[in-house]
Amino acid sequence: MKDVLVIGAGGVSSVAVHKMGKNPELFGKVTLASRRKFKCDAIAASVKARFGTEIATAEVDADDVDATARLIDQVKPKVVVNLALPYQDLPIMDACLKAGADYLDTANYEPRDEARFQYSWQWEYHDRFKDSGLMALLGSGFDPGVTSVFAGYIKKHLLDTIETLDILDCNGGDHGQHFATNFNPEINIREITAPARHWENGEWVETPALSTRQVFQFDQVGTKNMYLMYHEELESLAKFFPEIRRARFWMTFGDQYLTHLRVLQNVGLTSIEPVMFEGREIIPLQFLKAVLPEPSTLGTTTKGKTNIGDIATGTKDGAEKTVYVYNVCDHEDAFAETGNQAVSYTTGVPAMIGTALMLDGRWAGKGVFNIEQFDPDPFMDMLNQHGLPWQVHTLEEPLKF
Repeated sequence: MKDVLVIGAGGVSSVAVHKMGKNPELFGKVTLASRRKFKCDAIAASVKARFGTEIATAEVDADDVDATARLIDQVKPKVVVNLALPYQDLPIMDACLKAGADYLDTANYEPRDEARFQYSWQWEYHDRFKDSGLMALLGSGFDPGVTSVFAGYIKKHLLDTIETLDILDCNGGDHGQHFATNFNPEINIREITAPARHWENGEWVETPALSTRQVFQFDQVGTKNMYLMYHEELESLAKFFPEIRRARFWMTFGDQYLTHLRVLQNVGLTSIEPVMFEGREIIPLQFLKAVLPEPSTLGTTTKGKTNIGDIATGTKDGAEKTVYVYNVCDHEDAFAETGNQAVSYTTGVPAMIGTALMLDGRWAGKGVFNIEQFDPDPFMDMLNQHGLPWQVHTLEEPLKF
């Protein structure tokens, strides 16, 4: 059985479903569901027009465990692909356990009332999935996801040991807006404004948000300012690659973006604390999300490229070596294929690949797993086959910062 239920109808989901529709030999029936069925219908119509593949649609509130379980019982998928919000990870996992389906997501759980990104809540589900004979695959996006697989590939093929690992995420695209986020604004801004953390010598080191900046020359993009951040793959990489002495995550931001962000912070619009407005409570960040451009609409205007990858230093055959594994993705090419810009594309394609590997049994297990726990080779092969080709370079020296 290769049937799939995809939950969520944003840009990432659109890419994943388009890629499933483009590769029908890998999938059985695909059903797309979200709280707003008309968005699912629009994606299904686009897939039909581009590739001739039928996508079924349904309506579901992913916060409602019973309703989601009923839909799973009705659709009977092998895998439920959670491309909804990180707040909904646990309810969807509960529904999978209740209805008996495997689970995949691209981002770890986060409570609505606290900007805290960590896997512990989902790791606690391991025994329940194992005892039910089910599999849950966490973090099958790009970062987390591909960057973790890159680390696994480096460890398997390029270095005998990894001492330091730096993940560099550069979006060199220009969407022409004064201020917009390339994925869900609420999640994006919570990530960026949270304190930075990195793993060093067996402990977490915390620094103020956006306080550490470095300049880096990105292939096919150019020189960009990048900032130290916390990102969830650091937690799982520190767990599953215990030999790593230091692991860091960097993301690029333009000066205009940061100026707007600081103003919004200063006036309280990035807060997740409720405030009273006209007799009822609202969350300022949720209001801000409502007035910002919808990320899925940015594809028509976005030009440029992304460059995301891992730089690792360690030893090979007793000698120190530094390697750089990365992907470059073009916004306009991504839009031409799927109707979505490259930030959605680079997450949606790995979600499709992870699902395919679960369906054909090359990635299999009982319990809850992070993506770096599996053999990286089939995933790396499929990246090359499905639009995210990667490169490997040996650097003359380690990063100096």
